[in-house]
Amino acid sequence: MRRLILMRHAKSSWDSPTLSDHERALNSRGQRSARALGDWLRAQDHVPDQALASSARRTQETMAGLRLGMTPDLLPQLYHASDSQMLDALRAARGDRVLMIGHNPGIADFAATLVARAPDHPRFHDYPTCATLVVAFDVPDWSYAAPGGGQVIDFVIPRDLSA
Repeated sequence: MRRLILMRHAKSSWDSPTLSDHERALNSRGQRSARALGDWLRAQDHVPDQALASSARRTQETMAGLRLGMTPDLLPQLYHASDSQMLDALRAARGDRVLMIGHNPGIADFAATLVARAPDHPRFHDYPTCATLVVAFDVPDWSYAAPGGGQVIDFVIPRDLSA
């Protein structure tokens, strides 16, 4: 059984209007959320063996904040990717447990198309910052991953962890 951990980047800062969207960093809330999600991933035994991340600064800082002790494969095509581009990236993955960090609206669309049945969570469809979906796929390798083929294992947002 393969698992995908699909995470939207943590909350980014808008304090520097001269920075390009690609270069925006995390704000302090985003840094706290990334640490909390990393703790949650370890506590739930959802630690990935491969990570794929957009080349944007905020996805890289989210990955660093998770403190998983691994370096992500930076994929420029995941920056504001559509759900079909994300599926292409997943199908090329080689890990058994893959973490993918990306952006909305593509990541919310991707999450919705992957699962056979959406989790019963009021925030699933808008996929707020640092939202994390864990999905199991019964496939021999990722090239067989298909829309509707995933079974939800977990879904969490940072607010769930601080409540």
